[in-house]
Amino acid sequence: MSDQVNKFLGDSLGRTLVKLLVVSLIVGFVMTVFGWAPLDLVYGVRDFIREIWYRGFAALGRVGDYLLLGATVVIPIFIIIRLFNFRR
Repeated sequence: MSDQVNKFLGDSLGRTLVKLLVVSLIVGFVMTVFGWAPLDLVYGVRDFIREIWYRGFAALGRVGDYLLLGATVVIPIFIIIRLFNFRR
């Protein structure tokens, strides 16, 4: 049973809990600094669905804008990480 739990978690239960606590602390700090709350995400999704419903599918153009905006950050970081890992 323990091996199955470790396999599912990717590490031992204790180490996984410590990692989750540390990441939760960091994410909570960053969210506090930027004034974000978990419900902001829920309300954002709700408002997006309402906007699609009320304005029709023209609101989906925002998804493309979000995709391009995110890609300008994610793709260069991905390439840099891959280049560093390639050298090893």
